[in-house]
Amino acid sequence: MSYERSSTEPLILLGLTAIALVASGINPYSRATWYLEIAPVLIGGAVLIATYRRFPLTPLLYRLIFVHALVLILGGHYTYARVPLGFWAQDLFDLARNHYDRFGHFVQGFVPALLTRELLLRRTPLRPGGWLFVLVVSVCLAFSASYELLEWASAVIGGSAADDFLGTQGDVWDTQWDMFMALLGALAGQLTLSRVHDRQLAREL
Repeated sequence: MSYERSSTEPLILLGLTAIALVASGINPYSRATWYLEIAPVLIGGAVLIATYRRFPLTPLLYRLIFVHALVLILGGHYTYARVPLGFWAQDLFDLARNHYDRFGHFVQGFVPALLTRELLLRRTPLRPGGWLFVLVVSVCLAFSASYELLEWASAVIGGSAADDFLGTQGDVWDTQWDMFMALLGALAGQLTLSRVHDRQLAREL
């Protein structure tokens, strides 16, 4: 299955991601945290490059993945608890903490929801509707829980050295908040972009 798209857009997005990666790697706050945070970008990028010709994604999804990569890259450079954009929002709205971490987990639900939706629609008999919606949300929650387990494992192995990667900022409910934000992201992604996504999926050459 192939889709109407600009043949250059994925390359442009890939190039911009590479530039952002290189820039973020210049004097990051914590080199170990930087490696951990950008690892999904490197792994995901390699998979997208390897599968581009035989399984190209919709333009919408490539754009969303690009945005998600930038969120991870920015968090990797500063650590999630120290991203300046989060401090700006904290001051503007008089928040108790830097909420860039919360935003990151919202995106962690939003973008994977559209990715999961596309894979299920193209590779399974599922069609748009209630069952697809519920299954996509369930997959995103499972992914979020798996990421929290990865953070837990990092804390067990690295001890206090993993604090920047965890980004809890002293909140004992941080894990639950992270999964809740991913849930909201998965719901929001489907509710706002499903129709646009369906139109792009329907544009077969």
